[in-house]
Amino acid sequence: MSQEDREIAGEFCERHVVLVRPEIHWNTGNIGRTCLATGAFLHVVKPMSFSLESREVKRAGLDYWENVKLQIWEDFDTFVRDIAPKDEEVVIFSKRGTTPFWSMPRPARLFLIFGSETRGLPDEILQRYAKATFYIPITAETRSLNLSTAAGIALYESLRLAKPFHAWLAKDKMY
Repeated sequence: MSQEDREIAGEFCERHVVLVRPEIHWNTGNIGRTCLATGAFLHVVKPMSFSLESREVKRAGLDYWENVKLQIWEDFDTFVRDIAPKDEEVVIFSKRGTTPFWSMPRPARLFLIFGSETRGLPDEILQRYAKATFYIPITAETRSLNLSTAAGIALYESLRLAKPFHAWLAKDKMY
């Protein structure tokens, strides 16, 4: 059965977490572990403020790191050119997002894009996908969520109504 046939039958769900210019190694390690736990792909767009070979990244990802479906990109334009996500497959997360995350689309293939911990996403990416910006509501007592927390919330919400994910959960162990 082709991917298109599996999508029509509701048997296909592909998720990608994209980190643009991450700065904190343990966040990337934690996100990698969450991607592995959900079957999602992890894309890291350079520059990074650390090495993926660092023990902190590996510690955060534990002994799972070598199993993470990981791809490193030199820049965001190369990522877009080579992967070619459709506009409706892109979800941008930002404090400046216009729509709450629980309203994000749920196509069979979805790219959840996050910026760096201190600077967020570059303006050119926010402008390019202005109609696809989402936010996770928080109280006024905090400036933002931790990047790995935000990525986990968004990834699991994107999977919540995905039929194949629920079938997979029923067969496997739960936390």
